[in-house]
Amino acid sequence: MKLTINGEHHEFQPRELTVSDLLGELGLRGRPVAVEVNQRLVFKREHASTELKDGDQIEVVTMVGGG
Repeated sequence: MKLTINGEHHEFQPRELTVSDLLGELGLRGRPVAVEVNQRLVFKREHASTELKDGDQIEVVTMVGGG
């Protein structure tokens, strides 16, 4: 499965993959993030049920504190 994440191309083994699974693969599970799939915001409550498909465009934005 080919996905574009934050403008970079990534390949994953063909399998069912949800937004939650992807965040785990990226080491971001449990961290505050905003996720868009094909320019549609995916709410946190939908991460486990939103399946990704070959060719999806994904944007992941992490929250950073500072001052």
